[in-house]
Amino acid sequence: MIFSQRTVSAAVWGGVFAIWLAFGPGAYAHAQLVKAEPARRATMLEAPNQVRLWFNEEIEKSYASVTVLDSAGNAVTAAKPAFADDDRKSLALALPPLLPGKYKVKFRVLSVDGHVVESSYEFTVKEKLPEKK
Repeated sequence: MIFSQRTVSAAVWGGVFAIWLAFGPGAYAHAQLVKAEPARRATMLEAPNQVRLWFNEEIEKSYASVTVLDSAGNAVTAAKPAFADDDRKSLALALPPLLPGKYKVKFRVLSVDGHVVESSYEFTVKEKLPEKK
């Protein structure tokens, strides 16, 4: 039985696609940040009382770390992040009152599939203008 080059090529690419569907997406899966409060590059007049991060999959509580740094690179709190009892995809870090300035949120999490994700982003707390009298 003789097959044309086009038939063989289609069969090969079909097989590659089938293998990718079966193994590809899961092989590259890891926890990705899908939402943050305060948001990336946010500028606000009132300082937040916490940083909350949401991921696309569950993360390991014992390996999660979140640090908020001021513009001099100093941690603003020694508190540890906490999980909501009903949500293993998000964590929150309580913050003390923050002064106006630029802050960096650094996080490192281990997804339940074993991948470590490490990243950071910034937000700014602006100084309130004095009220006009």
